[in-house]
Amino acid sequence: MESTRSSNIRQGITVEILTIVWMVIEMAASIAAGIAARSVLLTAFGIDSLIELVSGAVLLWRLTAESKQGDLESVELAEQRAAWVVAVTLGLLCLYVLCSSLAGLLWHSQPENSLPGIGIALAAIVIMPILAISKRRIAARIDSQALAGDAVNSWTCAYMAGTVLVGLLLNMLFGWWWIEYVAAIIFLFWLGRETWEAFEEARGKARQEDI
Repeated sequence: MESTRSSNIRQGITVEILTIVWMVIEMAASIAAGIAARSVLLTAFGIDSLIELVSGAVLLWRLTAESKQGDLESVELAEQRAAWVVAVTLGLLCLYVLCSSLAGLLWHSQPENSLPGIGIALAAIVIMPILAISKRRIAARIDSQALAGDAVNSWTCAYMAGTVLVGLLLNMLFGWWWIEYVAAIIFLFWLGRETWEAFEEARGKARQEDI
């Protein structure tokens, strides 16, 4: 039992390290391409990558705490803090998506063609679901709601990548500059529900800590 859990913890650490490495690449490439193309959503996608980077770093700390210390109290404290950070990052992501989308619609911000943006979006569509599925599986094995919440962040990143890709392609082919903003706003209904659940879970862990 212990060896199986230790193996799952090590797998979780590997997944989070891969997440952090990819997020650094994605963040730098997306923000640079977004600024160059004057794309609000592509730039917001880079900011989303920064949020995912923070979330991944916290989850790496949580998993490392259990792997090295083996102290149940320390692990529970790390889990509680990680759950709050994941919830807050999801909330920040909601704000970024809403603000960037409304700004784009109001200002009629039409991004220029961006082949680097299309490339990074395509890569994220492939990579992020793989990471998200791995996180959910490991989270179920070690009963980590924080890691499950981080998986939601990864799915969100994949959706945002798809939104950016569709927006850039439709704008390039047909001049439909508004489609990426509309899709992002619609997505907020799902993202908002996931954010609420993440905050409820974090509050639940805080109440358990107080008992």
